Amino acid sequence: MKELRYTLLSDGSSDKALLPILTWLLRLHGVECAIQSQWADFRRLPKQPLNHSERIELSLNLYPCDLLFIHRDAEKEPREKRVSEIQKSVEGIRESVSVPVICVVPVRMTEAWLLFDEAAIRKAAENPRRQQPLNLPNLSKCEELPDPKQYLCQLLRQASGFTGRRLKKFRAREREKIQRIAELIDDFSALRSLSAFKILEADIKQMLKRQSW
Repeated sequence: MKELRYTLLSDGSSDKALLPILTWLLRLHGVECAIQSQWADFRRLPKQPLNHSERIELSLNLYPCDLLFIHRDAEKEPREKRVSEIQKSVEGIRESVSVPVICVVPVRMTEAWLLFDEAAIRKAAENPRRQQPLNLPNLSKCEELPDPKQYLCQLLRQASGFTGRRLKKFRAREREKIQRIAELIDDFSALRSLSAFKILEADIKQMLKRQSW
């Protein structure tokens, strides 16, 4: 294989932050060829898909790939329920799904997986030299936070050191900053202490072995 193309179908645009994590895991477990990542973006379509099965089918039509990652935040539901929902959606269009599918289900939401790297948060806030300490949560507890996205945004604001109008402009770009944090992290191995991440890593490892990639 000269190139591995994968597509991420996610709940929302801020979940694009999963792309660097997925690429890191693929590299870690032996993918040596070029990796092309794509995020299934339906925002500009005149007609939105009506259900999850339609979203899956559309993502494969618009973003052809060798591997499809389907993301759902667990939020307040058990991980198993989200995985079952994804699997049922795939089964509903099984004849249209000709590539392997891997479920990506962080506990609560994706942002919980970005709360461990203070240097990356400071760089994304464009103020890496600021010395004011950031109150990062204990990594083992980050998935228990009621709103990891809001917590991460607060850390970014704190790290920026901005006030007034500058802070208002900064807040308008927080989604972009969250994506930037993921891009700045070189090593996600710290996330192996989280059960949902360990399951994702095991699923990727098993799939790569099965596909001989």
